[in-house]
Amino acid sequence: MNMAAMISPLVKSVPPSGIRKYFDLINEMENVISLGVGEPDFVTPWNIRESGIYSLEKGHTHYTPNSGYFELRKEISNYIHRRFGIEYSPENEILVTVGGSEAIDLALRAIAGRGDEVIIPEPSFVAYKPCAIFTGATPVIIELRAEDQFRLTPGLLEKFITPNTKALVLPYPNNPTGAIMKKEDLLKIAEILKNKDIIVISDEIYAELTYDGEHVSIASLPGMKEKTVLINGFSKAFAMTGWRLGYACGHPELIGAMFKIHQYAIMCSPTMAQRAAIEALQNGDNEVKAMVREYNRRRRVMVDGFRKAGYDCFEPLGAFYVFPDIRNSGMNSEDFCEKLLFEERVLVVPGTAFGQCGEGFVRATYANSMENIIEAVKRIQRFAAKYNRTGF
Repeated sequence: MNMAAMISPLVKSVPPSGIRKYFDLINEMENVISLGVGEPDFVTPWNIRESGIYSLEKGHTHYTPNSGYFELRKEISNYIHRRFGIEYSPENEILVTVGGSEAIDLALRAIAGRGDEVIIPEPSFVAYKPCAIFTGATPVIIELRAEDQFRLTPGLLEKFITPNTKALVLPYPNNPTGAIMKKEDLLKIAEILKNKDIIVISDEIYAELTYDGEHVSIASLPGMKEKTVLINGFSKAFAMTGWRLGYACGHPELIGAMFKIHQYAIMCSPTMAQRAAIEALQNGDNEVKAMVREYNRRRRVMVDGFRKAGYDCFEPLGAFYVFPDIRNSGMNSEDFCEKLLFEERVLVVPGTAFGQCGEGFVRATYANSMENIIEAVKRIQRFAAKYNRTGF
């Protein structure tokens, strides 16, 4: 049997993630400082871990309802209302998923299919485009610009909307750029969409990690709640990446369609993680604030470090990444990352891993200790002195 011929052409058409090869490389190297992994370096706060442990001790090891424990959905509803001013019913407007990634996949599969177009601004999270392709839909890429601080502008959006547009992915705060959309930015986008049959998939997994005022969700704007799928989770804000828990909020019809796919494909999210998440939402605010304060300290050090190395770096106001322009090195993104890794033992990720318009940029995360960040910055500046066209 020719096994290659048995694989779906859609799956074949999608290349592996551009990030993984670098992580494979550092497994074989010593003294590497990784600024590449997009997850908190903090351990899940103890009270949340303890709640998960207690759930095991109490024998909570069975399936939960497909949509998640009602108590958890109620706490998610309370949290979204308290933090972002949006009301969702825990009965039929909230679905608990296996991480935010499953929620993205479910939303796209419930909305899009052959003949449909999904607008995806890039640079952005690596999963959006493949998930759209797997539905049979056509991804339509909007290349964001550094001069716009990587925000989605109404002028750009209008150019790419067609009669076939079914959904718009809105990835803010943004991975990999750290860009945010303020209320005045979102109002302009909402104005364009108000009379169009386009669903917004608003990925707000980094909503708590903002450094210039409070995060605003497009779902909170007039007329936008019913046409938005709000996606969030526990991985980034509560340092719970390994617990694999997220959620989607939206119109009952759309959540019902996502529930149907989730029901057949997944059954339910991890029981222990759901119990821990209830504790996170009830008593986790102070821990989140402490982590955000520390991220903010690291953010300033890293932005300043890249700038002193001669690499222009706009100020990221969300998530935990910087996205410096490394064209001053005279190298493309991939060569820069490989040379920096092998010569200075610092791992950053090529901007092209997040879309072709990421060429000339790299992503570095400050989800690492201050000690490691300071040392990494020293190595980057030494590297820049060697290769930059104008030095620093």
